[in-house]
Amino acid sequence: MSNLEHQKPSLVVISETADEPLSVHLDTPSPLYEQIKNILRTRILEGVYQPNQKMPSESEMISAFGVSRITVRQALSDLQSEGLIFRVHGKGTFVSKPRAFQDLGSSLQGFGIAMRQMGYESHSKVLSMRNIVAPFQVQEKLQLTGKAKVTELRRLRFLNREPISVDVTYLSTSLGARLAKANLVTRDIFAILENDFQIPLGHADLQISSGLTDELLAEQLCVAEGSPISFIERTVYRTDNTPIEFEHLYYRGDAFKFKFRVDRAPKA
Repeated sequence: MSNLEHQKPSLVVISETADEPLSVHLDTPSPLYEQIKNILRTRILEGVYQPNQKMPSESEMISAFGVSRITVRQALSDLQSEGLIFRVHGKGTFVSKPRAFQDLGSSLQGFGIAMRQMGYESHSKVLSMRNIVAPFQVQEKLQLTGKAKVTELRRLRFLNREPISVDVTYLSTSLGARLAKANLVTRDIFAILENDFQIPLGHADLQISSGLTDELLAEQLCVAEGSPISFIERTVYRTDNTPIEFEHLYYRGDAFKFKFRVDRAPKA
């Protein structure tokens, strides 16, 4: 018998509390299904509903919210489209494993800030920080010559307390020495560079590909060896177009996705 069959609905998720009364409002512009969707989404993101936990039935939600079946189904349909829930025929509706996304096309933004703005908890663990002779690719991306040394920073990033990515960052040893004194657990490097070091950032060049985890990466990300990953190479530039850091970012393929916006250039 699967784990899903053992999960039972927990009506505490949609029950009224002193801090957050359970109610939908008829006198607001927001449709009822959207109000219900937002209530359920908040409870899911806050962890009141755990991944793979079975949600109350449509009938139970109808009774709890005092709305029609069509309204409940619309709210659930939207949550399913967002990837927050999934349905198993004959068994019910369950909470999906968190699968966050980052919009890489809107602005140059650190992972931690982007995730916290979406309501997720995020922190990092420093795996290693050392000075090394820059590999050829790093020399090329950071426009270095000879046997220049760089600081290599490896971090394990967490989303809602689950490992989500391994980030390998290369930058000058002078910046590395300053970063070593900064709070790299809860702060993004971008914020430290701009706010603490007064270094204005301009843009980044990215290349995205896919791959499979090796033994070490699988262990760090808590997945099976050979699991899919998204791999990003990113070069970050100052506002004067001088490269300041180069990164290798390895994201779990089962728990993260990226979003882009591409505009069609108007015809002349």
